[in-house]
Amino acid sequence: MSKKILGIDLGGTSVKFAIISSEGEIQEKWTIGTNILEDGKHIVPSIIQSIQEHMERYGLTKEDFLGIGMGSPGKVDAEAGTVIGAFNLNWRTLQRLKDAFEAALDMPFFLDNDANVAALGEQWKGAGNGEANVVMFTLGTGVGGGIVSGGQMVRGANGAAGEVGHITVETTDPIPCTCGKPGCLETVASATGIVNLARKFAEEYAGDSPIKAAVDNGDELSSKLIFDAAKDGDFFANHIVDMFARYLGLACSHVANTLNPSKIVIGGGVSAAGTFLLDKIQVFFNQYVFPPIKDTTQLVLAELGNDAGVIGAAQLVRLALNKD
Repeated sequence: MSKKILGIDLGGTSVKFAIISSEGEIQEKWTIGTNILEDGKHIVPSIIQSIQEHMERYGLTKEDFLGIGMGSPGKVDAEAGTVIGAFNLNWRTLQRLKDAFEAALDMPFFLDNDANVAALGEQWKGAGNGEANVVMFTLGTGVGGGIVSGGQMVRGANGAAGEVGHITVETTDPIPCTCGKPGCLETVASATGIVNLARKFAEEYAGDSPIKAAVDNGDELSSKLIFDAAKDGDFFANHIVDMFARYLGLACSHVANTLNPSKIVIGGGVSAAGTFLLDKIQVFFNQYVFPPIKDTTQLVLAELGNDAGVIGAAQLVRLALNKD
């Protein structure tokens, strides 16, 4: 019987776990809440305890596993197995995850940034269809990304490769980004970015629009409300979505021109807009991309949903141990 892999997707609200076959099939999965109290000091002990409880429940020992993979927010040193600056976990100081997990569970432990790990999952078992060159854009509150080239994760000189959310896409009238520079993709092409656009351009629009009215009234807006209004024919909402798609198409063209991946996967909560959004991105991508690349790089929607992180974490282990 082939050995199993334990995949972990660590988030600010919950921790997702899966026991996965070496072929990438999820056999068991479960979730616990993330206890971020007291500078996040309870997070690792609670994860280890949950693993131990479930291994006992399923009658498994360390000999049944190749190892453990984890995706985490924050600045990750994959080689050292450490995380720092995961503020949604209250981890402001260096966290030595590899040392803690290997000491407690006596299994090889591998770590990477959560966006990288999600990209690995989609490349291996999702929309990437196992192809060797795949880039993922994750559209959530911000915009994350991950690059798989030649079947391997691209991390860069200091682990910051794949920060597609900070590609500069607007220089004329840019919105400041939380990173400190203006005009980043995530200021205009994330869940918060599309709301930024609606608020920025509402004053210029004089027609009827529920979205413009919501902005004028100071009502709470969300990306879903804007996309739903656009699908229902709201002219203003459609204009905002078109701008959103133009920025994304431009950023995807830069990535395609640089890396020539076979697939660019669009995932994250905002991608729930589906083909309505993807088709618009494709139009602008076709305008901006280097023509010989247009027919070899395909834009696709993510397929794994919430399982991308745990499946990617399993692939992290396989790649580290050369199990392909």
